[in-house]
Amino acid sequence: MTTPRPPFRVGIVGTGGIAHAHAEALNELGPRVVIAGVADVDADRAEAFAATFGIDRVYPDAAALLASEDLDLVHICTPPQTHTALAILAMRAGVPSLVEKPTALALAEVDELIAVQEETGVPVLTVFQHRFGEAARRLRDLAEAGELGRPLVATCETLWYRPDEYFDVPWRGRWDVEGGGPTVGHGIHQFDLLFSVFGRWSQVSAFAARQLRPTDTEDVSTALVRFENGALATVVNSLVSPDETSRLRLDFEHASVEVRHLYGYTSDDWTFTPAPGHEHLAARWADGLDGGSTSGHRDQVRAILDAFEAGQAPGVDLAGSRRTLEFAAATYASAFRGTIVAAGELRGDDPFVRSMSGGIVPWAPVKEVLV
Repeated sequence: MTTPRPPFRVGIVGTGGIAHAHAEALNELGPRVVIAGVADVDADRAEAFAATFGIDRVYPDAAALLASEDLDLVHICTPPQTHTALAILAMRAGVPSLVEKPTALALAEVDELIAVQEETGVPVLTVFQHRFGEAARRLRDLAEAGELGRPLVATCETLWYRPDEYFDVPWRGRWDVEGGGPTVGHGIHQFDLLFSVFGRWSQVSAFAARQLRPTDTEDVSTALVRFENGALATVVNSLVSPDETSRLRLDFEHASVEVRHLYGYTSDDWTFTPAPGHEHLAARWADGLDGGSTSGHRDQVRAILDAFEAGQAPGVDLAGSRRTLEFAAATYASAFRGTIVAAGELRGDDPFVRSMSGGIVPWAPVKEVLV
């Protein structure tokens, strides 16, 4: 008889809005996992959060949490500018971390994380939960088996609406604190899902603009994308679209597959249309899909725990998250430089490696030059 392992012990750093989704997911996975403690510099917020989710221990910062608790995983749910330092702190403490997107503010920071990960052997994972929904996993299985034929063309749209008041939060809409606008902070989930199915992108030609919102960053970006396998795609990210939708359509040689949702999909939100002569694929698609719950943090956390138990590498690892973040950086570089940017082109001392803005935002106020 196999002795069941004790519950995974997990900590949460940051108890703002997104942390609630993490705590709900973890509690839904109980008793397999327990939240051992939370940390937040705002003591009142942390205490209220702990009371809401039945957590016994509250700490004033991440260092105290990591020093006091024997953790299997720590969830980093703080504003983006803190992600790199906190993930490094966790690695030095020997604790894998699951970091909210974006993993870091710039590619240079991701490369720093990779270096520390290689030194410590402790993984840093990124929250890209849309990869782990039931239908997305089914789609990848069919695509990787070659049953759908060649990937040909895709449309990826994150058309959301955020009023001016949304940016009253001090860290929103700032290159130095949030990293960027909807390209890196909102649409990244959709195009990460696109890449997980269609494969590696090779070139991007893009535009970005600040249409309405009182931000330093863009509120709209559009991109044309070529993939290594020859497929083409359009990617649109917006925060000025009153009729909100998240849409991903993927056309393969033998079928079209589309999902429409807002902040999370169920299997029922997907449509599958086989090409003439390939009608049998509809049954292959439906096999095993039961509607499922909304794609969210729970599915990714469950997959991470499964990987830990099996002694396998969990996702999404730094290599995968860097490729997705590189696309965001390349979108900005293409838009602001007015050129096509190839994968791997941004490297070394390139300004877009150090900052998503590259220091050349077209609408930024011109600084006075003193002579």
